[in-house]
Amino acid sequence: MHPTYKKMLRSLQKKEAALPAKVRDPDSWELYILKCRDGSFYTGITTDLERRFKMHQDGKASRYTRTRRPVEVLYHEKCGSRTQALVRECAVKEFSRKKKEELIASNPRKRRDAAKRKRRVTRNE
Repeated sequence: MHPTYKKMLRSLQKKEAALPAKVRDPDSWELYILKCRDGSFYTGITTDLERRFKMHQDGKASRYTRTRRPVEVLYHEKCGSRTQALVRECAVKEFSRKKKEELIASNPRKRRDAAKRKRRVTRNE
């Protein structure tokens, strides 16, 4: 990770630790990974995944995904606070493609969905 980002994240963590517990908003931020039309991954954070996904689909969320639509949500996880989400986002963005694929594959919801689709195809044959 770039030293500037490390310094910024450390500063955010210190500020968050100094906040009273009732000011912090746990479980409101999520990390997500999208798969773009060209097969690339996009990683981001949000407080409302449905709204943010719609923005990506409409080409209003980021320059990167604007030209790579349609996108598909492959992975998401709760991160707690904004600071925790930013730290996690920076860490995941540093992952190699293979490591991101392993993270996506570790998502139990996706495995269940894939198994259901596979059973439907098998039964229809």
